[in-house]
Amino acid sequence: MTTTKRTYPVAGGLIALQTKKKLLITLIAAAIAGMAHAQSDPEQNSRTAAGAGQSAQPQNETTLPTVTVTGAGPAADSYRKTSASVANFGAASLLDTPAAVSIITRTQLDDQQARLLSDVVRNDAAVGNNYTPVGYYENFSIRGFPLDLATSLQINGMSIAGEQNVALENKESVEILNGLAGLQSGMTPPGGLINYVTKRPADVRSITLETDARGSRYLATDIGALFGEQKQFGLRINAAHESLHSYVNNADGERNFASLAADWIISPQARLQFDAEYQHREQRSAPGYQLLGGAVVPGNVSPSTLLGAQPWAKPVTINSVNLNTRLDLDLAPDWHAYVAASRSRVVIDDNSAFPYGCGYGATCGEGGTPARYFSASGDFDIYDYRFPDDTRRNDQLQAVLQGKLDTGKIHHDLTLGASMFRRTVSQSDGVNEYVGSDNIYNPNPIVYAPSPLTPDASYLRLDSRQKALFAVDRISLTPQWQVIAGARQVWLNERALDITGAATRTTEKSLLLPQVALVYKPQADLSLYTSYSKGLTMGGQAPFWAENAYAFLAPTVSRQVEAGVKYDWRDQLSLSAALFQMTKPYEYPKPDENGYTYTQQGSETHRGLELSAAGQVTRQLRLTASVALIQARADDTGTPAYDGHQAINVPRLRTALYASYTLPQVTGLTLLGGWQYSASKAATREGDVNVPAYSVFDAGLRYKTSLAGHPAVLRLSVDNLFDKRYWKDVGEYFGDSYLHLGAPRSARLSLQYDF
Repeated sequence: MTTTKRTYPVAGGLIALQTKKKLLITLIAAAIAGMAHAQSDPEQNSRTAAGAGQSAQPQNETTLPTVTVTGAGPAADSYRKTSASVANFGAASLLDTPAAVSIITRTQLDDQQARLLSDVVRNDAAVGNNYTPVGYYENFSIRGFPLDLATSLQINGMSIAGEQNVALENKESVEILNGLAGLQSGMTPPGGLINYVTKRPADVRSITLETDARGSRYLATDIGALFGEQKQFGLRINAAHESLHSYVNNADGERNFASLAADWIISPQARLQFDAEYQHREQRSAPGYQLLGGAVVPGNVSPSTLLGAQPWAKPVTINSVNLNTRLDLDLAPDWHAYVAASRSRVVIDDNSAFPYGCGYGATCGEGGTPARYFSASGDFDIYDYRFPDDTRRNDQLQAVLQGKLDTGKIHHDLTLGASMFRRTVSQSDGVNEYVGSDNIYNPNPIVYAPSPLTPDASYLRLDSRQKALFAVDRISLTPQWQVIAGARQVWLNERALDITGAATRTTEKSLLLPQVALVYKPQADLSLYTSYSKGLTMGGQAPFWAENAYAFLAPTVSRQVEAGVKYDWRDQLSLSAALFQMTKPYEYPKPDENGYTYTQQGSETHRGLELSAAGQVTRQLRLTASVALIQARADDTGTPAYDGHQAINVPRLRTALYASYTLPQVTGLTLLGGWQYSASKAATREGDVNVPAYSVFDAGLRYKTSLAGHPAVLRLSVDNLFDKRYWKDVGEYFGDSYLHLGAPRSARLSLQYDF
């Protein structure tokens, strides 16, 4: 028997990783030299710079736009932003955006001491975990649909390889688009997009120290400067080192990160931005559980247990480089253009002792249990799983022209553009060999010898290319009524390859992805909208145990209708509500007389209501809050047991709340707290096994003071305050079901010092 864990298409690289490291080091050295020169001019310390990376700056602007880096008062701690670029081709007002968008600000990231995307997305009830093991890269679902790591994550609006835990030190905010994004990014799953917005250069010098109750150590610096006669140059460096002491036994690790952001105002009409980031992360991966006998959720298990622990297993190592550059040009008073290019490359060395199923032990198969589940008594098999040089790369080039014109009394805001995207995957056939069996309740794991086999060389396995033309017209019929009509024409050419370089599958497809919306604004702070959109999604890959093992299915078409309302209360609290229905073909391993065949049959429909609030409720109270009610069902699948009930890993109700309350009695002291609730979730496609609902509470303090005349912020966070035991994730990964426990109570303490 053989089995496969984590065999996803992966990208091969054109630039060697060591070359990128040297390039990044050179850029950082140049930046430090430039900033040292800038600091010799005292006038340079009086200015800060750089707005959001996606926004066009005003024409004739001779200095970088100003933002406040630190400061007192309510605005400095706001959890609210009024514009985003994730649903547009540039920054746009959320009131005028006919889509559900949530933004997690830098202040909230700092208050929650966020390090991973899972720390970020817990603020949006529409987002759920979908295979998020400790020590590995994470994936998520939006509105119940899993994201595609090839296309669903972006930095500054440009695609990145999602098989990495993107560092947050150099991010100004994280934007989440709930719903179809075919117009914005072409071929992508129906759930939505997540976009990281990077910090821009500013006169800032900050250091952060942090530890936790388990003894982890964290050091981060944020150093930037503006220089030049007209402050036309800006540089910013973020760097971090983290020594990770995990709550999972024997799953410690470390992380090193460095980034450079550079801005250059070439002329009043031309601006150039550049971002480079490199991260090395290594940590022992903690695998999930599987259903006992395929029908029972494991009980009396601890989140600190490392299943299948073997002394020869190594940490999973992930090296990632993300490069992004953008040139903005003001062509005329009402016309603007930009060209952006990006490269994202991730190299994973996966060396694990991986527990999977039960096909060899004495209790395996009892009662007809499929070999892909743990046995009814908790026995499982251990595999020596080694896949080095697992490489994924995304390259993208995009050109956009935006302008305004009038036809009679009708006003048009036009966006025209072209995009080229390439995703490549290089991976070896690796080693994936059974070495022994153990039991989840065994306090002393049995040690086995590793497999004597050696992984072979990596080779190109997937080459996927997209070309696209897109156009959007925002038509203002009256001051109250707007029609937004757009479309993206996509040409897809994709080849799957074998070790000889011969194509095992070729897919060529062209499709027009339309999107239309109607926006009504009865008053300046209130908007109502309805929209229709269509998307193209990559077909899934069959699991190893299916009759058509590893086969890629054809791309599928998704459709969405949505209606919503948005209201800005007193320009300090943003409120929104959205109703949606999303439909796509149902993909699943269909049981038949020969076993299972991975197929597309029937439809999967998700209907839901989302409510959200973000901003300032009173002078002392700020919050973000969201509620998501989702009905997710499959119909006409050809397998009656899968029809008509809630989909796997999608709770009917999820809520998220995070708030800060400034105590007027104690200067500088703020109380922090959060609450997440999830209703029960189905752990099987039949819906006959569920994990219980749960509530998790967080608490914390933020204290602003000064040390040696410089601002300082002390933060204390306690996550999972009541040490709740719960299953955070029961989703499928490459056809197999895994159950992951949530983290136990964890306390963290940090000091941020601006010098």
